Amino acid sequence: MAGKTDWLENQLLNHVLRGTVYTPPSALYIGLFTSDPTDAATGTEVSGGSYARQAVTFTSATTGSVSNFADVLFPVATAAWGTITHFGIFDAATAGKLLYYGTVTPTQSISTSNQLKLSAGTIIVTED
Repeated sequence: MAGKTDWLENQLLNHVLRGTVYTPPSALYIGLFTSDPTDAATGTEVSGGSYARQAVTFTSATTGSVSNFADVLFPVATAAWGTITHFGIFDAATAGKLLYYGTVTPTQSISTSNQLKLSAGTIIVTED
């Protein structure tokens, strides 16, 4: 199950309960982490070795849940990325805000020449 960052929680609360405009991002990107990003967005995102966040689209929400519509394929690693334990959903390809995060199950150890694919339907975001 994915968590929502403190930043996004505040944006949505202000939007719904105070009428403050929240403009959703025009595109979303999946990032990979070697530690839990937490609600405070403090995890360690992979860097170097040809790593780059990848664009992602989601299914329509049903029963409070969405998942990635298609496979998400990351570049072939040109250096070790470490053990991937979490994913993050960002509003930008670089920098930007972390919106949601969750665990990668099973964890994936990425070394040089490896390529990570997150299959369609494996990135699940649920509102509870």
